[in-house]
Amino acid sequence: MWQALIDTLDKFGATYDDLATLGEKKYSALVNVDMKSFSALLEEEKAIIAKINKLEQNRLELFKDLSKSTEATSAEDFYKSAPAPIAEELFKLHKRLVENVQRALKLRDDNQVLAQCALDSAQIKLNKLGGATVEPTYSGKGTGVVTHQKNFDFMA
Repeated sequence: MWQALIDTLDKFGATYDDLATLGEKKYSALVNVDMKSFSALLEEEKAIIAKINKLEQNRLELFKDLSKSTEATSAEDFYKSAPAPIAEELFKLHKRLVENVQRALKLRDDNQVLAQCALDSAQIKLNKLGGATVEPTYSGKGTGVVTHQKNFDFMA
């Protein structure tokens, strides 16, 4: 059963590495405001997240089964209860997983900022097309006052 946990943690680390690599691709797509590529990457991300969810369920079941023989309260304590060569491998895989998760989280945060900037840019361009302007005064709710010019006659 220890080997199953090692295999699961190895796949987990590799999958989070794939997620981080995809995050780097999303970063590039957002910097270049290539929303078509970004949309395709979101589809890939769904498949990776589904795989992560499945691996997490498997990992939790293995922890539950293996933890019946120990009273460990943390992953590190749990790994210490494994035989020596297995414990070393578990610590190595755990460290890799933590690093990959942190990398993926940082990329997610960076991409979130870039996505907001891309949306703001698109909104500005749409407002220019529609003739919207923001007045130099603010409404009572703290938002800008937007006025529209009539650029198009949609009654034609």
